[in-house]
Amino acid sequence: MADSSEEPQLHDKGRHHTHDHGHAHRHGHTHGAVDPSITTSARGIWAIKWSFVGLMITALLQVVVVWISGSVALLADTIHNFADATTAIPLWVAFTLARRKPSARFTYGYGRVEDLAGVAIVLIIAFSAVIAGYEAIQRFLHPQPVAHLWAVVAASIVGFLGNEAVAVFRMRVGKEIESAALVADGYHARVDAWTSLAVLVGVLGVWLGFPLADPIVGLLISVAIARIVWQSSKLVFARLLDGVEPHIIDEIRHTAGHTPGVENVTDVRARWLGHRLHAELNVAVASSFSVAEGHAIAKEVRHQLLHQFRYLSSVVVHVDPTEEAGEYFHRVTQHTHDGLPTHSH
Repeated sequence: MADSSEEPQLHDKGRHHTHDHGHAHRHGHTHGAVDPSITTSARGIWAIKWSFVGLMITALLQVVVVWISGSVALLADTIHNFADATTAIPLWVAFTLARRKPSARFTYGYGRVEDLAGVAIVLIIAFSAVIAGYEAIQRFLHPQPVAHLWAVVAASIVGFLGNEAVAVFRMRVGKEIESAALVADGYHARVDAWTSLAVLVGVLGVWLGFPLADPIVGLLISVAIARIVWQSSKLVFARLLDGVEPHIIDEIRHTAGHTPGVENVTDVRARWLGHRLHAELNVAVASSFSVAEGHAIAKEVRHQLLHQFRYLSSVVVHVDPTEEAGEYFHRVTQHTHDGLPTHSH
């Protein structure tokens, strides 16, 4: 999930990409040949599959060392690595469903399932924090010696390397396909790498004759996991509430405003459905233009936006005359009809 020290940056501009958004263009390429959710979801599933394998191997190796050493710090780290591997399951389901075409009931498709998968990930990691914390407290109450310190050191290093490799992999693919859930999981794996390395501190304390160092480190790891849950939940729930990064709105407004024929841009709205963005905006054109000319400008606005933002799935462009730019002029003023009280729309 998300690292508290740095905010995930998902949105680099994508000018060089396959255009597949719904219309033919005079330069000879088309928009509509391949649904972008198909290719990006396939890429996401591929990333999830291999990161799951990497984390599961790491956790299984650590289980063996926990069994022979009795280190509660390593146990906390191992529990968390298993939980991290488990988060691949809801993501896998989400990316698989995202490949389904929109239906009469789900007209926007199934991208929102990916955001729900983010909630499942947060809950899984929160559960692992509770379990790890409980085990650390139990070791405070019932101290046990830690054996085979060399093996604990080796397992700690393995945990660090395994998690860091998965973190780089998940974040790279997540940014490539604009998946907040996958990027957040990548940052989470990076923090896991450092918590794995923290087990070395517990080993050093035990080696110097301070046996409580092991459960103390286990408890600190639990606190670190809880912090990850807090940071990640903010990112995931912002998406669920249709939150969108302000700079995206500014860039949409800028791109549309610099399209020939557009005199003003108003009421820009956007929302994420999984790793695909849907946008709506009003553009004002000269009132002397014909319907066909206004429509041509709207098509060009849409075309420019789809070129500019590779994660943009659909754009609805409403054309207004310059004198009545914006949704304010679409309101129906107070009136009465059919015996109803005075009302407006």
